[in-house]
Amino acid sequence: MTTLDQVIAEKLGNWYIGEWPIGNFILCSIALVLAVILCGAVGLERERRGRSAGLRTHLLVGIGSCILMIVSIYGFPVKTASGDFVNRDYARLAAQVVTGVGFLGAGAIIHKKDGIRGLTTAATIWIVMAIGLACGSMNFILAIGGTIIILVSLTVFKSFEKRLTKNAPVLVLHSELGKPTIARILEVAKESNCIVKEVHSEIADEGILELTFRATSDSEFFSTEDFINKLGLIDGVIDVDLLNVHK
Repeated sequence: MTTLDQVIAEKLGNWYIGEWPIGNFILCSIALVLAVILCGAVGLERERRGRSAGLRTHLLVGIGSCILMIVSIYGFPVKTASGDFVNRDYARLAAQVVTGVGFLGAGAIIHKKDGIRGLTTAATIWIVMAIGLACGSMNFILAIGGTIIILVSLTVFKSFEKRLTKNAPVLVLHSELGKPTIARILEVAKESNCIVKEVHSEIADEGILELTFRATSDSEFFSTEDFINKLGLIDGVIDVDLLNVHK
């Protein structure tokens, strides 16, 4: 089945001015400009939220992927016995891009004592690579549609996710050993109209108990901030951090 993108690529690719075949030049220019616009839109969203990988990083990854895809298509012609030129496997170079950008995205992931940060940014770095490959392979409609879905996921779905987790915070609490911390947490939870679930405990450092748990509540008056403040007043508690933070 012929797609609209293929029709556009074929029409432009066969465009000549006199003896000059400028069709491929126009196609490549469109691909690069579109990669700048689409990957830049995703990068701006990350930049606006103050992420470590922002506009420039996403632009470089997207444009680089687009260029490598174009090189993969047009850069390695092979002359056959009949004298015609055919290209090698288009996907070979693109496959290496997927692997390489995966390592780059992993660099955006930061592990701290209060959880893992940067997973979404790592995912957007990987996805702008896919947008760049789509642009470079002249799948313009796929690239545009994919970018729209990505931006909706990063904005609209974020608000929806925040509402879902508003009354189900995941907390990590550090306390001194030898204190009845768990019993006091359950008492505070009852006072705050919530239930403590999924409790995991471990010895973080010498003399320090680390508790990770989820607090759920059906009450419209439940306040995560007030609950954390009450936990901080428990005897022996060192600090309390919220893991599922939305920024």
